[in-house]
Amino acid sequence: MWPCHPLQALAEARGNLFPWVPVAFAAGIGGYFALPAEPGLAALAGLGTLALVALAHWLRGPEAWQPLAVVVLLACCGALWAAARAHHVAAPVLAWRYYGAIEGRIVGIDRSLSDQPRLTLDRVVLENLPPDRTPARVRVALHGDQQHLDPLPGMTIMLTGHLSPPEPPAEPGGFDFQRLAWFDRLGGVGYTRSPALVLAPAEPGGLRVFALRMRISAAVQALVPGDAGAFAAAILTGDRSGVSRKVLDDLRGSNLAHLLAISGLHMGLLTGFVFAMLRYGFALIPPLALRLNAKKLAAACALAAGGFYLALSGGNVATERAFVMVAVMLLAVLCDRRAISLRSVALAAMIILVLRPEALLGAGFQMSFAATVALVAVFSRLAGPMRRLPRGLAPVASLLLASAVAGAATAPVSAVHFGRMADYGLLANLLSVPLMGTLIIPAAVLAALLAPFGLAAVPLSAMELGTGWILGVAAWVAGLDGAVRAVPAPPDVVLPLLALGALWLALWPGRARWGGVGVMGAALLLWPMAERPALLIAPGGGLVGVMTPEGRALSKPRGDGFVARSWLERDGDLATPEAAHARWPGQITLAGWEVYHLTGRGAADRAAEACRPGRLVILSAAWPHGDGNCWMVDARVLERTGTLALSQGPEGLRMRSARAAAGQRLWSDGRYRPPAPPPDAAGPDVLHLAASSGSG
Repeated sequence: MWPCHPLQALAEARGNLFPWVPVAFAAGIGGYFALPAEPGLAALAGLGTLALVALAHWLRGPEAWQPLAVVVLLACCGALWAAARAHHVAAPVLAWRYYGAIEGRIVGIDRSLSDQPRLTLDRVVLENLPPDRTPARVRVALHGDQQHLDPLPGMTIMLTGHLSPPEPPAEPGGFDFQRLAWFDRLGGVGYTRSPALVLAPAEPGGLRVFALRMRISAAVQALVPGDAGAFAAAILTGDRSGVSRKVLDDLRGSNLAHLLAISGLHMGLLTGFVFAMLRYGFALIPPLALRLNAKKLAAACALAAGGFYLALSGGNVATERAFVMVAVMLLAVLCDRRAISLRSVALAAMIILVLRPEALLGAGFQMSFAATVALVAVFSRLAGPMRRLPRGLAPVASLLLASAVAGAATAPVSAVHFGRMADYGLLANLLSVPLMGTLIIPAAVLAALLAPFGLAAVPLSAMELGTGWILGVAAWVAGLDGAVRAVPAPPDVVLPLLALGALWLALWPGRARWGGVGVMGAALLLWPMAERPALLIAPGGGLVGVMTPEGRALSKPRGDGFVARSWLERDGDLATPEAAHARWPGQITLAGWEVYHLTGRGAADRAAEACRPGRLVILSAAWPHGDGNCWMVDARVLERTGTLALSQGPEGLRMRSARAAAGQRLWSDGRYRPPAPPPDAAGPDVLHLAASSGSG
């Protein structure tokens, strides 16, 4: 029977509400991050007071209101905990562009978007900068000739390079790298073209696990050369520094990139293989089998193996999340509880959100739990029919169903975050994922066991066959016509609605769960309603993108590569920046404004000639002449606003700023000031300034 009152529905579902605990907690975390400005002490005190009132209602209030009181309590606690975490990780951030000597200890090695080696440094020393203003960490890409440098964990190096503050979003509402850098305590990013010098070798005993990871990675790549070895090293240790850009693109284009990250699949396969191997191994030894609980002993050993894998991989968010989920399931075995259930998934999600509330906004967290919740919900309802299948058919049906369910659950999240959908991802996963459990992970475990005896080459050879096959499948599928479909960025409300609808469908008992389908349907209907800006102006004014009938046209083929790719990605456009530049029109007119884009040497002098009434002049230099007759957007304006997005409407041009959309938060650099409106802003070509909504 359909409940007719929300409180009645909550009361009737009381025994099934535990999986909603992390949902309510996450709602509070999401609310904190969605605020346009950092909450002050009064706002936080108000939230704390509301949490205490909700706690009192839960403990002493009417029974019908108690579930709602718990929801309010959890949401308030989530918001307060996220704020506490944001303040706890606070560290200095550069406020200007820096060029000079950079000294630091290597604590991270990976590759940049330009496929260059990239180092993360702590214990940073910058020239003429006091320690209290020096970032806790910086990240530097190594360009030029660095052949003499063999970066090792814990090594102290010095170089001469460029650093700048983490950039605001590439467009209003886009990915916020400033926020990510804040929680990583990353206060500066940049590059060097000069050789890096080693000041001191790694300290004895320092960064032991990181050093061990890099040694294992180097040993694996020495025994298994090429891309297959780099892929194997990434699976074993989490070190992706050897994986080329082409391999990454193939894996993403075939929806196999999840195999590269040490996530739930790897952790589950590893601990599952260790658990099964030990449980059956103990059963073969009668004295042990009769005296010990082989199941619990195997679970404890599998948990220890998972903990070592977590430490070896560097303990990033994805691996940490995977370990928590596996640990909850293995602890359930130790406690004679059901290992796989929506309750265990909810407990794992709650642990992750308490440890890292900022993980909620990451694609990894969202995709991992979307897939896990969907798989547990579907297989718990289909357990009976699956058991009735013929023995030889059941594993095949399970694999097909699992791939289809996981793919369907993660596809919308992937499309929102990356603007791409791999149409043949199911085919690629069916051809690749079985090898992970049957060949690659068992070979990895055997290699780890045999490595102390110098016999790791044999299982690594078997592992090479598997990784080579996966890379071949990835390249083939990614090269098929129509393998990747671009999807435009949806309105901000779409992803929360999709998540709410999916959770309602998966977690709510009875027929009322089908209301979640309607919520998801509403989200999908809203998806294409997002308006893409008619004109985008990059920070610094060096790049402009205008929407044409053929798609976004870029003012130059190279430079500002990250910004250009982000614009095209959010447009749902598969074109390269070079191809987008070929669309560039000779003259641009928006809502009656003639647009002039001036860059290069002498741009300011040419701007003086171009500055006329009815013209929008975008200048990549500083405008020295004060107010003019035109609407002038120069480098100084863009330094304060970040990317500007202009859209056409009945009122003329509507302008939004990336810095304003990001809000005045702890991780913002505070340089935002609204840009000046154009002169003579009366009449049909008025510039509309949206107030208080994050628009400038």
